[in-house]
Amino acid sequence: QVQMVESGGRLVQAGASLTLSCRASGRTFSNYDMGWFRQAPGKEREFVAAISWSGVSTNYADAVKGRFTIAKDSAKNSVILQMISLKPEDTAVYYCAMGEVGRPAAADDYDYWGQGTQVTVSS
Repeated sequence: QVQMVESGGRLVQAGASLTLSCRASGRTFSNYDMGWFRQAPGKEREFVAAISWSGVSTNYADAVKGRFTIAKDSAKNSVILQMISLKPEDTAVYYCAMGEVGRPAAADDYDYWGQGTQVTVSS
């Protein structure tokens, strides 16, 4: 079966940089888009960033645009989220997702999800 595993989350100070990684396995994913979502305590899951199957088109939430960068590797079965200038409000569990997506920012459009990795940003 399909499995997606995130890694890289940890405790950092405000202003720090951090890179999250996610790798998918279990089948061929050549036509699949990938995205990142996050869920903070007391809040609903929200869109962070997405990247098309080609790796060319990207989408970002307003809250992270200019600070976060999403990218795929050449095999198109993994995705990273490079984060800079982290803020306490970025604290959340970050989830990677994959699917044949029609709406990059819509969680319901994704077929597969990882278990999440915790990012904590302290002042």
